[in-house]
Amino acid sequence: MTTTIDLSKAPESYAPYTFALADKFKIMAQDELREDDDMRESALKQFREWIAKHPLIRKCRTDAPFLLRFLRTKKFSIPAATEMLEKYLTIRQVYKQWFSKLDINDPDLEAIIDSGYLFPLPERDEHGRKIIFSNAGKFDTSRFTSAQLIKIHSMVVESLQDEEESQIAGYIHVTDDSELNVGFLGIWSFTDIRNLAHCVQNSLPMRQKENHFVNLPSFANKLSEFILSVLSDKLRNRVFVHRGWEEAKKKINPKLLPKEYGGTVPMADCIAQFKQQLKERREIVLALDEMEIEINKSSIPWADSTDSDIASGVIGSFRKLEVD
Repeated sequence: MTTTIDLSKAPESYAPYTFALADKFKIMAQDELREDDDMRESALKQFREWIAKHPLIRKCRTDAPFLLRFLRTKKFSIPAATEMLEKYLTIRQVYKQWFSKLDINDPDLEAIIDSGYLFPLPERDEHGRKIIFSNAGKFDTSRFTSAQLIKIHSMVVESLQDEEESQIAGYIHVTDDSELNVGFLGIWSFTDIRNLAHCVQNSLPMRQKENHFVNLPSFANKLSEFILSVLSDKLRNRVFVHRGWEEAKKKINPKLLPKEYGGTVPMADCIAQFKQQLKERREIVLALDEMEIEINKSSIPWADSTDSDIASGVIGSFRKLEVD
């Protein structure tokens, strides 16, 4: 994981990269992502040259862990990875209320983390995937907004994305919806849901392998149907809704869950461990706010649209930018 922060789009030199993961991940990267030493070295070189030439990108991380987020998500397709980076940089600026100031020292964000609403579990599953656990009922809708909810998800994700094991193996999301209340639905607008869905599936460099929702109340069925309707077929097929934990545990190893759900590590310990990670990675996460791409907001109608695709406007304008 990177420990220095350089936002120069064309630095004089780049830190050397060495693949240092276990053979399990090396084989997975080769089989699933077409990644080997030569492919990785060539792709990083092309990606960096493309960023250096891009007329709209002003500041951007170019270190290997950051760029590999996009290359691995897009299986080392340079056109797809560069397009996703454009979108990623743009949504961070267009939706600052969602993707900026992801600070664990913010009292509200810290309170949401302390509540147990969202945190990663300490152990990976047998496939090496990181499990992100959520208890939807712990989010206090009388105190916090939907924007703060999204910021929590953004903060959690950004703090984890330089972990190369997760870049290769991906993520699983597990949500306990048993205490979900009607107030949770009231904080959302359909426009926000649609825009967020576009961001999640088109702009965030994550290999989302499975999403499990357990004990979803009947009153949330219509909302879940709407959310599924705006997801791609690929993501929709990775969503599983379980009537109870007995059914869910057929898909999820119960030993990996918090102790309160049949595992070994209490939730309080999971949260404390993750808070320490957030504090350790705070400066790196906050530095992402300094990245910059030039945007003409009048040319991106999708920013507040319910119907336009996020790929319109300035995004993709330089998809054909020459890469030597």
